Amino acid sequence: MDCRNEIRKFIMENLSIDEDNVKLGDDDNYFELRFVNSLFAMKLVNFVEQSFEIEIDNDELDLKNFSTINNIMTLIDKKTVNKRN
Repeated sequence: MDCRNEIRKFIMENLSIDEDNVKLGDDDNYFELRFVNSLFAMKLVNFVEQSFEIEIDNDELDLKNFSTINNIMTLIDKKTVNKRN
């Protein structure tokens, strides 16, 4: 499974709404759409760190970095490029 699908699966499994037909695009802000709650943000950070073996720095704990699948992918790409260098 690729990174993007892993992230999407995690988000879909943790939605705080009871709809089975939710479609979530890569640029949809699930916080603004109220698909998730505040506890989800902490779970998401932990999921990203564990799943992709990166450490999120305090200055990166900005909701914007975690508000869409594409933003998470950008953060992961940045962290893994830095990790390789």
